[in-house]
Amino acid sequence: MSGIKKHHWTTTKLIVFGYLAVITTGTLLLMLPVSNRQMTAAPFMDAWFTATSATCVTGLVLHDTYTFWSEFGQGVILLLIQIGGIGFMTIAISALAITKRKIGLSQRLLMQESVAAPQVGGIVRMAKFVFGGTVLFEGIGAILLSFYFVPRLGTGKGIYFSVFHSISAFCNAGIDLMGYFDPGTSLMTASGSPLVSITIMLLIIVGGLGFLVWADVRNHKWHYKNYKLHTKVVLMATAILILGGAVLMFFFELGKPSMEGRSFGEQVLCAFFQAVTPRTAGFNTVDLTTLSGCSKILIVGLMFIGGSPGSTAGGIKTTTMSIMILSIWSEFRKRKDIECFRRRMEENALRHASCVTMLYGLLILVGTVLIASADGTAIQDALFEAASAIGTVGLSLGITAQLGTVSHIVLILLMFIGRVGGITILIAFGNRIANIPSKLPMEKVSVG
Repeated sequence: MSGIKKHHWTTTKLIVFGYLAVITTGTLLLMLPVSNRQMTAAPFMDAWFTATSATCVTGLVLHDTYTFWSEFGQGVILLLIQIGGIGFMTIAISALAITKRKIGLSQRLLMQESVAAPQVGGIVRMAKFVFGGTVLFEGIGAILLSFYFVPRLGTGKGIYFSVFHSISAFCNAGIDLMGYFDPGTSLMTASGSPLVSITIMLLIIVGGLGFLVWADVRNHKWHYKNYKLHTKVVLMATAILILGGAVLMFFFELGKPSMEGRSFGEQVLCAFFQAVTPRTAGFNTVDLTTLSGCSKILIVGLMFIGGSPGSTAGGIKTTTMSIMILSIWSEFRKRKDIECFRRRMEENALRHASCVTMLYGLLILVGTVLIASADGTAIQDALFEAASAIGTVGLSLGITAQLGTVSHIVLILLMFIGRVGGITILIAFGNRIANIPSKLPMEKVSVG
């Protein structure tokens, strides 16, 4: 094995075990009597599921966060969300940089892998930039949300709620404390507030764009032509998914029970919110169980796609979806290469995108079948739950708490794979033998 491949294998394995260590620590802390309001040790499965959901910034929960977990438990959950959102290596390297300690090659390689950076050079500056940008955006979000929460809850509690929901939204976690108003309703009680909906949406979008996009926009400001191809593809795909998803959601739910009694403006706001949050935040401002079948399938599709590489979001990623669609267009035009924005994509891009898409598709299929067979759940509900877990979304049709132990373990595995990355896990535990330079004889296989 070459030195580079050995480093890559070791790095991915450290990332996998790093997340496992964070989840294990979170589980043990949440099992402490001080972590829940009953002051008794929480069941292992409840703590494990919650710690995984928070660390993997998913948002699926077995209990309402505010009414079940104490302030200490909520603090643990919030810390897990922050670590899982921007990556434990980003936080570690930022701390080392602040204390002026030397950062070795292994730490730099870990950081590169965790944020999907194209090269290891300048990775420390990237870490500080990501950490600083996260604090900035979460701070702005908390200030804006305080105008809603402080008048209703008082200064101390209002600020706490604002900070919690700002971090949860930016990290695309979807875990909320709105159980204070009405348990298990997510942001439905604030659906009529443009301030809350728009602020949460913007935090989700910014967090889901990816750190590489931030850096490119910072470097080139509004000069769109100078952006890298990655940034252009991400911005284009994000805009299409948000606008297209909102329009479809609006017309799918027009005159339906989910929009009953809402003004036209609130219906538009809810449509946009439900188009943004499946990628991959997990908040909702309407009762998802009242949505039409078309809207539920639309949300499953958005959850499957997710956000962008190197971001706080999950899913197969917007770039993967774009490459798959562009490959169809290239085949239609009888072009050998995949082209976009007058650029040619690298040759192995389609292979990687196909691998990610098929892997996630198969995992969702297996997860759906296991959940449906283990608990007798309707296929549509099981599909929604499985897609939400591996997409690290957190949206649910209300069946999470009713599922059995087998289904909960399935969801835990899907959440973990969705956050760490299916390809990362394959590399970490796959074959370490280097590619053999010789080639086998070629033979044609008919396709299609």
